[in-house]
Amino acid sequence: MGVDIRVLGELEVRRDGAPVVLPQSKKTRALLVYLAVRATPQRRDALCELLWEVPDDPRAALRWSLSKLRPLLNEDDAQRLEADRERVTLSLDDIAVDLTQVREACADGADKLGVAALRDLLAFFRGSFIAGLELPNQPGFETWRLGQQEQARRLHLCVLDALIAKLDDQPAELTPLLRQRIELDPGDEATHAQLILTLIGAGGRAEAEQQREASARMLAAIGPYDATALDNALRRRTARRAGPAPIEPLLKQAVRFCAADDGVQIAYATVGAGPPLLKTANWMNHLEFDWESPVWRPLFRTLSAEHTFVRYDSRGNGLSDWDAPFSLDAFVTDLKAVADAAGLEKFPLLAISQGCAVACEFAVRYPERVSKLILYGGYARGWRKHHKPAIIEQNDALVTLTRIGWGRDNPAYRQLFTSFFIPDATPEQMDWFNQLQRITTSPENAARLLESFANLDVRDRLPLVKAPTLVLHCRDDARITFPNGRELAGSIPGARFVALEGRNHLILEHEPAWPRFLAEIRSFLAE
Repeated sequence: MGVDIRVLGELEVRRDGAPVVLPQSKKTRALLVYLAVRATPQRRDALCELLWEVPDDPRAALRWSLSKLRPLLNEDDAQRLEADRERVTLSLDDIAVDLTQVREACADGADKLGVAALRDLLAFFRGSFIAGLELPNQPGFETWRLGQQEQARRLHLCVLDALIAKLDDQPAELTPLLRQRIELDPGDEATHAQLILTLIGAGGRAEAEQQREASARMLAAIGPYDATALDNALRRRTARRAGPAPIEPLLKQAVRFCAADDGVQIAYATVGAGPPLLKTANWMNHLEFDWESPVWRPLFRTLSAEHTFVRYDSRGNGLSDWDAPFSLDAFVTDLKAVADAAGLEKFPLLAISQGCAVACEFAVRYPERVSKLILYGGYARGWRKHHKPAIIEQNDALVTLTRIGWGRDNPAYRQLFTSFFIPDATPEQMDWFNQLQRITTSPENAARLLESFANLDVRDRLPLVKAPTLVLHCRDDARITFPNGRELAGSIPGARFVALEGRNHLILEHEPAWPRFLAEIRSFLAE
């Protein structure tokens, strides 16, 4: 007997078509949604950070919520919901999630589906993603929920546009679809114009004139607009709507686990198609949250569109094991374990920040496996190896602040930390980066990782790197200063160095340097 979980609208759970009474606790229902949509094992620590505040005794609250969900999901002797000391897993073998069904159906393009299939998909959309299930006091969950809500809206538009294109000559069926599209995207002047034209084509001149006035008021409420399209439509001068700008491809990453040499479980993700590109882990990664993040999403989606893109969470954070020793050797063996598990024999490596030192060491140990190195915002030696009192004092203070403020509801601390990495970020990007701290790892692990990176030193290994290397660094990087990038490039034989304009340690999509950053990487990989 199968289970249906419906999240495209108010949350519903059905077993054999009959509705199931859900727990009254909003956080318990949010936990169910999160497990069902994520579709991968989730760390208990991360779930506690996501859904509960420290005074609530998060671990006890999680146990209580799981006790309420087990009877709901495991009633017919099927062990769908399982939990051990480390992770919680919801098996989806006989569970259908409406959002996942639509995503998979549209994976190759909604325009390739027939009218009947598109109608079936459209029926899944009953409202906005988990309507009414907001948790305003849990910013991590809210950030994820809003990201999923926007993705679901775009998916809805994608299905609508494909169906509208196929019913373009049937005004009676087209009219309600266009009205539905306007509800989802009220600022799209082309849809307003097409609706007016469709009403005229169906013989409804008076209704078209009323719609013209209604559309004008709606667009004016949003902001400045050009009334020419509406007026031309009313005069039947508008050409058929060509459709919206292309919607971002609905790429879906596959998250898996592999074991490092010391038994630590490392989470890695693959997505896209084409020649491989492996990104080394850097501090504060979370495979799933990064994929939705306005900080990382533009880069990851771009690379995934052109490559089989592989990345992983470092030991100690994200979906990988948190209880693990840290060392350069461990970080390198983790990278090798991921490359082996992903079936990569020879591949280019993309590294960011401290991942650059790990990538260089890997390239020296396994030269036959690295075709090219791309190093951005990196360094060869950690801050303790600079032997400069001012640098050491500043970073010691940061470690202390991390132990005290990491993951707590302290906006001042999070903002201070975020300003080191992305001082010129938009408010949305800063908010997301702030919340990532609560989700990625524990305060103690965050501090231990900082200490571990402080002692990295691969300067004597750089002359042994044989792979062609591209080094990129922002001139005014607020976290890893420009001379660090020059040191990398100057010590690796034949390395090409590109100086980028900007202050952000993590380069962002809206920066002037962004187009050049992508162009340099593409050109280098194509050589």
